[in-house]
Amino acid sequence: MNAYRMKPLAFPWPPLIYSAAIAAAILLQAYFPLAVAETNLWIARAAGGGLVLSAVILDVWAMRTLLDCHTTILPNRCSTHLVTSGPYRFTRNPIYLGYTLATAGIGLAILNPWCIVTAMLAAGITSVIAIKREELHLLSRFGIDFERYCNGTTRWI
Repeated sequence: MNAYRMKPLAFPWPPLIYSAAIAAAILLQAYFPLAVAETNLWIARAAGGGLVLSAVILDVWAMRTLLDCHTTILPNRCSTHLVTSGPYRFTRNPIYLGYTLATAGIGLAILNPWCIVTAMLAAGITSVIAIKREELHLLSRFGIDFERYCNGTTRWI
């Protein structure tokens, strides 16, 4: 199959990776608990809720932008358009950034410091498993336009 028609991923891994990160954090806290300071717990919970809300807004904005540009949301489908508007002006991976922020926010909200660790691990794994392949797919589809976009827009933030 030629690279132009090739799908970036065979399976949409990122949601599964971040779900596993949250599950791993819960298990790690159960078996290897990290202490949480008892002062101002409401601040941590409010910050966590704010991060989760920000992540949801970012994800919805990114998905809406993809739909408005008539291209796929799913990472295992071929892109039909190079999207550089909406949140894609600021980051090349706003949906994955949203997943990372949500995982860290959940950790703050439920007072589980392991979520912050697993959010960083999930971001690294997502970079290797999904982002690199998606970028190769976009490069094969959109060539120099994608290269210009990459030069002007960061991968994460």
